[in-house]
Formats: sequence, C-alpha cells, structure tokens
Amino acid sequence: METVETLVIGAGVIGLTVAQELANYGHEVFVCEKERTAGSGVSARNSGVIHAGIYYPPGSLKSRLCQQGRDMLYAFCETHGVPYRQTGKLIVACDNKEEALLKGLLKNAQAAGVNNLDWLGAQAVEGLEPSLSVQAALLSPSTGIVDPAQFVAALERGLCAAGGHVAFGSEVRAIQPTGSGFIVSFAEDAGETLFVKKLVNCAGLGAQTVASCIVGFAKEYIPPLRMVRGHYFSLAGKTPFTHLIYPVPAIGGLGVHATLDMTGTVRFGPDVEPVDREDYCPDDGRMPAFKAAISRYFPGIAERTLTPDYVGIRPQVGELGAFNDFRISSEAEHGIKGLVNLFGIESPGLTSALAIAKHVADLIES
Repeated sequence: METVETLVIGAGVIGLTVAQELANYGHEVFVCEKERTAGSGVSARNSGVIHAGIYYPPGSLKSRLCQQGRDMLYAFCETHGVPYRQTGKLIVACDNKEEALLKGLLKNAQAAGVNNLDWLGAQAVEGLEPSLSVQAALLSPSTGIVDPAQFVAALERGLCAAGGHVAFGSEVRAIQPTGSGFIVSFAEDAGETLFVKKLVNCAGLGAQTVASCIVGFAKEYIPPLRMVRGHYFSLAGKTPFTHLIYPVPAIGGLGVHATLDMTGTVRFGPDVEPVDREDYCPDDGRMPAFKAAISRYFPGIAERTLTPDYVGIRPQVGELGAFNDFRISSEAEHGIKGLVNLFGIESPGLTSALAIAKHVADLIES
C-alpha cells in the first residue's frame, strides 16, 4: 500500500487551491478526482464573478474569506497571467421598497468592512449605464470577473510545479480512520488503496457522499445537501452594459442579474430552483420569467433575444432563503485528527478560494 502525506479529494477550484497551499507548506500532496479533467464540476458552471463581500453577515466565514480571497485572487491573476477585469458592479433598486432594502445592504456591507461603495441616484446611474431604468443603485468598484477555466488551469500548473499530483478517474469508495491516518480505497478501476496521514474533502456536490464513506463517522457532522439549480441565458447582439448589474437580493439568491465574461458576452441568471438530483439540461420554459425579472431594471430586454446558455447547481447546506455560511469542519468539531470536510462551498466560493485554502492549511497544520 502506497503512503501519501496529504490527500485532497476533488480537483475543482477549491480542491486545487487547498492542494497548492498545502504543497507550498511543504506537504506531499495527492489530489484525486472522479472526473477526467480538473474543474469539471461546480467550477465549470460558474459565472466567474469576483465578489466584493457586500451581502454576507459581518463575522461570517463568507464575509471574511470573500474579502480576503478577493484581494488574493486579483493578485494571483496579475502574477499568473489569468485573464480578469475589475468591471465594477451596480446593485439597483427600482422602487421605494427596494431602495430601503438597498440602504440595509449598504449598512451591512459597511459593518462587514466593505467601505468603498457609492450611493447613486437615478441620474448618476443613467450617466454610467444609459440602458437602465432604476431609482437608485450602489456602485461596487471592487467587483470584477475572471476566466474560471484559466484560473483552474493556472492552479493545476502551480500545484504540479510545487510537487503535487492529480489523479483523474479516481472515485473514493471507502475511508477507514486508523488513529494515525486514513486508509482510502477507490473504485475498482482507479487503482490500489492509499494510506494518507491527512485528508481534506473538497468534493463539492459530492462532499456529503465522501464524508459518508468515512467508516464510523457520525452522521451529525454531515449536514444535509440541498441542491439549488440556476439557469443562465445569454443576450444576443450588442452588449448594453459596462458594469455587472444586480437587482436587490431575492429569496435563495442574488436575483436574476447581468454578468459579463472576458469576451464581453452578457449572461442573465441565475434563477432559483431546488432540485433533488443533478440535472444540467436547460429549461426554455423559464425564459418568460427571466424576461419579466430583467425588464424591471432593463426595459430594453423586450426587444432583445435571450438564448439558453448553461445550468449550474449550488451545494447549499441550509434552508432556502436563510443565510447559509460555508461549513468547514475540522478536528475541533468532529474529533478526528487530520480530517477537514468542506460543505456548502457555493458563491462566493470562487472569490474566496485562495483564502479558504489558507484557512484549511492553518487547520491542518494546527
């Protein structure tokens, strides 16, 4: 049986950042991924937004790690040549009720340490984005976009350069704690078992399944997985915006908003649809609801064409509509030395990834 110091399960953005951070700490790191390429799960269906940290309660993991990760991600992109743009974002209010919600959002952001937001009236918004019809907006200059696929590729290169290894087509079947480490068995076609001293579960939508493979692991430490599906529709023709455009947050998400990618394509989404299985087939029937939501702040959508683009699924761990923080569970919670489980790493997971990696490495090293 081969022995490896540290095994990271999952080669998405989170798994690769964690693995690279641990390799930089001097760990011998092995990453196993059940798919055939890196970043082909949740990471492949990501809008690529670099969030500023506006929405999350002060003191939460999402708030702290998003703000740290945002700055780390911009620096990483500069250093590693990953395409990004600091586009800025407008969060818009269309009536008095939404304006009151927007003021509450501003107070939350300031309490969390996001102090560079500007309040704009209707005239100022029109000067920035003439296509919008809104009553007020918050301007977030720190928000931007990154190419998720190139970010994944840069992480994979960095991990390999640091001496780490990735094994694709390696699905975990069983994990046996031994007191000094873990015996990890894989599906029959993935090779022999491994003995690892430290184990980090970054399996995204599969994190609960992986945790359930740990022999004797108490179910009370595995939060229920609640999958939330979201559709994205792309806008045909000329791009009407230079900023990302968000409505005030909606139940279960941030509302149907407009994002840009590195080519300038505008995508609207996501909506919120609780599901009980992975299904990435787009539903054209949701388009009328999309157009209705978008028309509140962008009346010109009535004359424009939307086409189905992609579908993503978020791994939530709490009730729909409630705030659900990242769940990063270590020995202090479950009592097993050398084990860290990551649950509910949804938005702003990509923004937070490098900070999450530092947090996990500190837990592993403590």
